[in-house]
Amino acid sequence: MMDMLNFAVTIAREAGSLLKGAFATPHRITYKGDINIVTEADLLAENHLRERIRARFPDHDILAEESADAGTGAEYRWVVDPLDGTTNYAHGYPVFCVSVALECRRQIVLGVVHNPMLDECFSALRGGGAFLDGRALSVSRTDALTRSLLATGFPYDIRESRDNNLDHFETLALKAQAIRRAGSAALDLAYVAAGRFDGFWELKLAPWDTAAGWLLVEEAGGRVTDLDGGPYHLHAQHILASNGRIHPDLLELLSQT
Repeated sequence: MMDMLNFAVTIAREAGSLLKGAFATPHRITYKGDINIVTEADLLAENHLRERIRARFPDHDILAEESADAGTGAEYRWVVDPLDGTTNYAHGYPVFCVSVALECRRQIVLGVVHNPMLDECFSALRGGGAFLDGRALSVSRTDALTRSLLATGFPYDIRESRDNNLDHFETLALKAQAIRRAGSAALDLAYVAAGRFDGFWELKLAPWDTAAGWLLVEEAGGRVTDLDGGPYHLHAQHILASNGRIHPDLLELLSQT
């Protein structure tokens, strides 16, 4: 499995290099919705990841954001977000990442989140811990919500749906030390694993947004659930991740809105 993790790190770094190289150039933007976009860089990075995975593991399935793949029911499935933070990227805001995870029999067994602009690569192997460029990670020890730095995001249907996280944001903004909304769920989860954030929640994410970061948080000693405190899974509607110490308080407050 370590060979697979090393491979995941390599291809995430390669895709990140492509994104960084094209970052300062004008981007062709296609709209998937009013505010949900895709750039040519998304497709460039995804094609690279798919080609590298297909060449190395032709029998594995791939679930990726920008291309449909029905899959074959293979034992292994790669879950890939080639560019998490597309809106940031398109506007020249340097907060984005590449996320690569691997499932074995529907369980995430490894995850990688690479931030090319800071050249940081977060990685985790199930049962083997979480790391940042070889250094072991651990979630924060903050045990009071009032001293906690949280992260969140808002869904793409924020203009149409009342289930848009604005109520949760208002509630927690009055209880936490501060909240950040950076625009990349995978990076937010990696930062929880690294102890930079004490907690993170978001609504209506896709499997490729959370697959790698979910494992990072758990392997760093944190806790990941849905907003009701139930077990998290890739097709859950919502996610709550924390250092574990503030998790009960977060669940209580989120249940009130």
